Amino acid sequence: MFHETNGVISMRSTHPELQIRLLQVSDAERLLEIRRENFDFFKPYEPERPEIYFTLEEQARLISNGLEAAQAGQGYTFGLFLTENNKLIGRMELSGVARGPFQNANLGYLVDPAYHGQGYATSAVKDIVHYALNELELHRIQAGVMPKNKPSHRVMDKAGFRREGLALNYLKINGVWEDHVLYAMTAEDLQNGAF
Repeated sequence: MFHETNGVISMRSTHPELQIRLLQVSDAERLLEIRRENFDFFKPYEPERPEIYFTLEEQARLISNGLEAAQAGQGYTFGLFLTENNKLIGRMELSGVARGPFQNANLGYLVDPAYHGQGYATSAVKDIVHYALNELELHRIQAGVMPKNKPSHRVMDKAGFRREGLALNYLKINGVWEDHVLYAMTAEDLQNGAF
């Protein structure tokens, strides 16, 4: 299921129409297109971004930094691609990888709204969690979801994550400190058939 070719991690998704691989600098243009075309959709769920964020150079730089983080084992930024035409439709990241006694990473993602409701996010979450807990040998994956983000709550529930509680004023989103419902999955959950 998982392959590494020339340092590029890729995996066939459990979703028949999806391929997952580490984002490459060559993906920056399409990622920027998703960001720009859906700016108003994503804005309520994301931190405020400086104007430079919405440039090709900055997206390429961020992807390059992500590749360096993957080589260092500190984070992994994946692209979600349609198998039929290799079109990038989303991004999923394992960030803040902690080793030692924690063995944890944070999960975050976005999918182009044109592809919502087709199971791509749920399948990719399962695939990347499987990769993180089995291949990277992490113990815990956690995610925070704003209470009003109903679609992401459904993804977390369908992917087998457990709700752990409400973190007040957890992240500054769109200029406001927002509460987040914390979700997690551990290696034990996966062994016990979380999905």
